[in-house]
Amino acid sequence: MEYNTLEYRVEDQILTLVLNRPEAMNSFTVEMSEELVHAFNRASDDDEVSAIVVTGAGKAFCAGMDLSVEGNVFGLDESQKPTVNDMESNEEIKGVSDTGGRVTLSMFECKKPIIGAINGAAVGIGATMLAAMDIRMASEKARIGFVFEKIGITPEACSSWFLPRIVGISQALEWVYSGDIFNAEEAKEKGFVRSVHSPESLLEDAYALAKNIAQKSSVSVALARQMMWRLSAAPHPRDAHNIDSLSIFYQSMGDGKEGVASFLEKRAPEFKSKASTDMPEFYPWWK
Repeated sequence: MEYNTLEYRVEDQILTLVLNRPEAMNSFTVEMSEELVHAFNRASDDDEVSAIVVTGAGKAFCAGMDLSVEGNVFGLDESQKPTVNDMESNEEIKGVSDTGGRVTLSMFECKKPIIGAINGAAVGIGATMLAAMDIRMASEKARIGFVFEKIGITPEACSSWFLPRIVGISQALEWVYSGDIFNAEEAKEKGFVRSVHSPESLLEDAYALAKNIAQKSSVSVALARQMMWRLSAAPHPRDAHNIDSLSIFYQSMGDGKEGVASFLEKRAPEFKSKASTDMPEFYPWWK
């Protein structure tokens, strides 16, 4: 697939995924949604990719949905009358399923860690897609806003699931109710971003973190990512114990042996497993 709204660059096991509509402040379109879903699915089983850094071209990260398009700006089919049962019975209903949600669900399923490098304005879907990333790093110029109530709509992109897990329900609701734009320092203070960086060092610092991750076992990282996201919401710690036990059992016979040997021999490990082909048989346990 050729991308019209993205750049997909892989170097040193790091995928840089650039939202690339700088003339429109990287505003989100249905086409960008389709390309992002494809890119995250592609990266998930790309053994050349160990970590993903997402950023925006130009001065913005993503200025929200492109509201200049004709018709329903969200790409929805107003002739339909969908119900909750319809949604529960289908993975996707064309013209109904939220395009931002399709992107964040593809991020959720991805085997590779995702780092958001927020280089500028990130509002609407530009903010909610960040909530589905594992780690967020912000430029001093970043401005973030969950602005949906200002235009009479509601949060999307599964953010009612992701955002409260990051900042708590009260803070999530305050940001959504007010629709206020807040800066990088507030985002850090409230726990939405890990750190604040100069515009010049943001990507370099994000790559340093990504390179650290890339040195680890791709299978153990993929397992840990899904374990944290899925089991943190499990109804009982026994659910986590079950998967923890299986993960350690199988990893101890694979990359775990190399990890222990490298520790004892005081050398860097040489992990051989691939997330595309060497995931243990119990994975994915949730299906």
